[in-house]
Formats: sequence, structure tokens, C-alpha cells
Amino acid sequence: MKIYAVCGAGIGTSVLLKSNADRVLQDLGIEAEVQAVSIEQALEDQSPAQIVLATEELVGKLAGIRSEVVPVRNIFDLQELTEKLQASLG
Repeated sequence: MKIYAVCGAGIGTSVLLKSNADRVLQDLGIEAEVQAVSIEQALEDQSPAQIVLATEELVGKLAGIRSEVVPVRNIFDLQELTEKLQASLG
């Protein structure tokens, strides 16, 4: 499973979101590769990601991609990430 954590440039918010998603997935016992990427990478036609985690303000820019887009309100809220990843993966 491939998951993208997305932000505008792929070096700020996405890195924090990736770190927290890795922690949540480990706690859930789910193996997945999480990669911090820019919005441009997430929009590529050949994107291998099944799930894209993005802050709510970026969700509109991701409309129409083939990956499931999961909006995240608070990137530091591990409970929110847990609930949303469980819903997407389960």
C-alpha cells in the first residue's frame, strides 16, 4: 500500500503528516509506505498512491485524482488520523 502525505511544496506540512501517519499505521499494525510529496506529485497521472492525506485547504485542488483523498483537519491529532486511516483501510 502506498500513501501520499501532501502539502504545497512537499517539504513542510507533508513531512509532519507523514511522520504522524507512520506512527498511526505502526500502532495499527498496518504495513504501508508513506511518502511526503508536493501537490504536483500527487496530481500526476501515474501516481501509485492508493490514499492521499491532505489538509482540508488542499482537498479541492486534488479533485479528480484516482487516489482516495482523505482530508485531515489537524495533522497533529493522532486520534483523527487513526479514525480516518481505519475508515479508509478497513
